[in-house]
Amino acid sequence: MGIDAMSLYRLGHKLHLRGVPVLPAVLRKAIHFLHGSYLPPEAEIGEGTQLGYGGMGIVIHKDAKIGRHCLISHQVTVGGRSGLKDLPVIGDYVRIGAGAKILGNVRIGDFAIIGANAVVVKDVAPGSVVGGIPAREIRKDPDPLATYEREMGLRPPMARRNEVVKSMPPASSATR
Repeated sequence: MGIDAMSLYRLGHKLHLRGVPVLPAVLRKAIHFLHGSYLPPEAEIGEGTQLGYGGMGIVIHKDAKIGRHCLISHQVTVGGRSGLKDLPVIGDYVRIGAGAKILGNVRIGDFAIIGANAVVVKDVAPGSVVGGIPAREIRKDPDPLATYEREMGLRPPMARRNEVVKSMPPASSATR
């Protein structure tokens, strides 16, 4: 098992937070050389987030914020758009398909799924599945927590699970 881009990013991010001046930049260059990715140590990427195929071809803007336990496939871009100041904020437990682009001042809700090669330029509601160019909502999951557990085989930590359940509107019996 080799060193993936996320391991190098985590080390660089810790060093950046401690104020080490040169080593985080060296690690960023190593990520670029080894994986063809741009993962700056200044970016905020939550714990448990995974990069598909070791992080090949992923570009993340240094001011973007990515939540916890996300799955980011290869060739994904998370960045800005010309003329817009703010950058994407991605929630927790989001899955982003291969080649997707998330651009500009957008908010991606918890448990959202971004389809492969989608271009997201508008906000995505929690539990939504989006795809296309530009990305449009394909469906809205009435119980995104159960779907995540079924498809990923993982159960979110209990403290976070209670927050998510409280923030999601209750599903009516007609939609099930």
